[in-house]
Order: sequence, then C-alpha cells, then structure tokens
Amino acid sequence: MALKNYSMMFPTRIEFGEGVIDSIGKEVMALNAKSVMIVADKGVIEAGLVKPVIDALKKESINYILFDEIVPNPRDYNVEKGCALAKMAGVDVLVAVGGGSSMDTAKAIGVMLTHGGRINDWCGENLLERDITPVIAIPTTAGTGSEVTPFAVITDTVLSEKLNIVDNRVAPKVALIDPTTILKLPSEIMAACGIDALTHAVEAYTCKIATPHTDAFALYAIELINRNLREAVDNPNIENCTGMMLGSTIAGLAFGFSDTAGVHCMAEALGGRYDIPHGVANAMILPTVTRYNIKADIEKYARVGRIMGVDSSGMSEEKVAYASADIMEKLCNDVGIPKMKGYGNINPDDFEELSVLAEKNVSTPDNPREITSKEFYKLFIKAYNR
Repeated sequence: MALKNYSMMFPTRIEFGEGVIDSIGKEVMALNAKSVMIVADKGVIEAGLVKPVIDALKKESINYILFDEIVPNPRDYNVEKGCALAKMAGVDVLVAVGGGSSMDTAKAIGVMLTHGGRINDWCGENLLERDITPVIAIPTTAGTGSEVTPFAVITDTVLSEKLNIVDNRVAPKVALIDPTTILKLPSEIMAACGIDALTHAVEAYTCKIATPHTDAFALYAIELINRNLREAVDNPNIENCTGMMLGSTIAGLAFGFSDTAGVHCMAEALGGRYDIPHGVANAMILPTVTRYNIKADIEKYARVGRIMGVDSSGMSEEKVAYASADIMEKLCNDVGIPKMKGYGNINPDDFEELSVLAEKNVSTPDNPREITSKEFYKLFIKAYNR
C-alpha cells in the first residue's frame, strides 16, 4: 500500500456514556476555573438540559454566568457580545451545551478572549498564536461533531459568508457525550443533524486528504448512522440515541482530521445567504454532489453503498456506487428532509453568486473530483430541481 506521510493528534479527551454530563463540576475544577460561562441557546435551556450543569457547578461552589444569545449559523456580533460579557466576569473556562452553534460560538469566544481583535481576524488555517480559553463541550444533538473538531464556523455578517477557524487549538479540551441528552430531541432536528453527521462521514471518507485512520472512523460512522437514524427519528430510545451519538462523534473525528468536500462548500454558501440550518442544507445537496463525485472514486462510493444496504449481487462496482446516492436520497426522504425548491426564500437567481462562494471555500480543493464555480452552479440547479 503506497501512502503519503501524515500525522494525527486528537486534542480532545472524550468521556462517553449515560450520565457523564453530571461530571461537569469535577471537569471544571480540574481546569482550576474560578469563573465559568455556560454557552447555550434558549431552546436547550428551556428543555432543561442546562440544569444538570448549573447544579453541578453550584455543588462545587463555582461562579458561573449564562450566555444564551446563540443562533443557527452563529454571527460575528454574537461572538463579540459573548466575549465582552466573559471579560467582565473574568471567565476562565467556557462550557458549551447544545448543538454546533453553541459549540462554535464558545470556541470563537475562547479565541477572542486570548487573541483580541475581531473574530474575523482569526478565520483561516492555523492562524492562532496561543491556546484559547478552555472549552468543555456537551453536545445535545447528534450531528455536528463539533465537540471533537478543530474548527469553528462563524458567519461574517458584512459579507454574508461563513468563515472557518481551522486550528487544533480551537478544539475543546473535554467532550462530555451523554446519549440521554437527545432522547427528547424533536424529530426534525434529529433528522437534519443525523444527515449532517452522515455527510461528514461520507465526505471524510471520499475527500482527497482522507487517510486510513480517518477512513476507519468514517466507515463505522456511516454504519452507525444508517442503522439508527430512522428509528431515532420515529421512536427514540437509549439504544438508537447511543448509536447516533457515537456515529456523530466518530464522524467528527473523521472529518475533523481529514476534511469535508463539495457538499459542505455548497451548504455553507446556502447557510450564509439564507440562514438555513446547516444539517438541512447538507441534506438538500448530499445526493446530487455524491452523483457528481462518484466517477472520481467508484470503489469508495461502492463501499459506502454496501454499508448503507445496497444489494450489490450481480451489479458492477459502478452501479453499486451510483446506488449509494440513491440510498442516501431515500434516507433523506424517509426522515422528512425538505426539498430545496419551495424551502424558505431560496432563489435560483442567487446560484451563480453562491457558486463563486462555494468555489472559494477552504474545502473545495479536497473534493474528490475537480470542481469549479461552473460545476457548482450546475449542481445547485440540479439539487434545486430534484
């Protein structure tokens, strides 16, 4: 096997299992924290998922403040407001409770607390000059994998573009992954987040910089998500929620240390323009981009198809590979993902401009098949009309 040299380092310690959320007080104490900011959106707070965190901090007599101005596709001004509040309170540890928006906001606040300036100044690859304020991540959705990734995605509200902070220093110090937190997740959120995690795994496996280690994570994540997502949407229980949490985190390890690809390039352009939830945007585009990419690596896409249940008997590798896109589309339909056409205010007149933004995305060079704004435009049209 001929391989290029590569290196890997996982900066996040993972604690996984039922009830691990209750250890947050001890984790904060281990970081010698004097003041903590809990970063969580209002829905997570209202669902009671922050209460165990607050109770644990009170038990250890740890001062805390709560920042709840979290929105999907977190904005630069949300981060800057959270940073100002954290500075006033002398915060030295951030606890993110929620989905990717809460975790990305907390990561970005941690960057600003130690680096100053505007958050946009630090968007790019390996620009950070020192460690950020420590982040403990407690995911309450099974999708983003942000609890283990060295990324934070922030929307530049001037340019209406999503920007990426890419640096191992931005990864959480600790991830407390408790499957009980998603038992009451609304079905539409479970569905969108689950397809988001599937997209992470598929793109991590097929992108140009995949490695044998990330391949192993990605393939297992695809298996777990495909096996558990439908039931987790329709009838969540601790077994399928555990499967989804494992699949999401393992997919996070896969793409966090390889990359995503064309699906994310398009989804981030859509999300930056229309404020579409990231998982929904990925799901709208995944089958279309998969079909485009298959000819670049028929063997890998065929393997994805088999893992997802394609009956390959009597079929060529190429047909199995193309069937993988069909089975992804069926999964999206089965869990109720909306179509792009008729969703919100998506306007095909914007697709040319969005295609240019997609081409500029940091992950475009790692797409398995060469892709430019011209191809992105055609794919936007196909996804819109499918």
